[in-house]
Amino acid sequence: MDQVLSLHVGQSRIELVEGDLVTQAVDAIVNAANEALQQGGGVCGAIFRAAGAEQMQQACNAVAPCPTGEARITPGFALPARYVIHAVGPIFSRYAPEEADRLLISAYHASLALARQYGLDSIAFPSIATGIYGFPVERAAPLVLRALREDLQLHQAPTLVRMVLWRDTFPVYREAFAQMQP
Repeated sequence: MDQVLSLHVGQSRIELVEGDLVTQAVDAIVNAANEALQQGGGVCGAIFRAAGAEQMQQACNAVAPCPTGEARITPGFALPARYVIHAVGPIFSRYAPEEADRLLISAYHASLALARQYGLDSIAFPSIATGIYGFPVERAAPLVLRALREDLQLHQAPTLVRMVLWRDTFPVYREAFAQMQP
């Protein structure tokens, strides 16, 4: 975690970091999951491997399925995070752009609602749906950051919301972050 950008929203803050999601020492990390909550590739595969794939799959099977735009929670097992929140973003090509936007924002809101329900103070997100699901990161970044800020303005929890991004997506989010008004 070299560069950390931070925006305070009341008692909470949003952080933007370039790094590895599975190493985050937060209460929960968010998995960019599929509706069946099966082990996948990318972020999902990395989370399953780091948590303990067999245990994680059993826990996911118990709470599956998870419709697009919703989220489910499981223990974090071997991860530094106590929990994994599995959020399903939209496969961009399957929806009209405005509906894809709504479903993406819904996945983030559902994740934050679960964090509050479980009394969690810190959560780390990847850029949901911008990998294999094809959601354009340039479209996602301002939507996601605005949705996170609005959610924190309304609920003031969790106190830390961290976006953990890969080297290729970090600059796009950094630009969107710079455009946000304090």
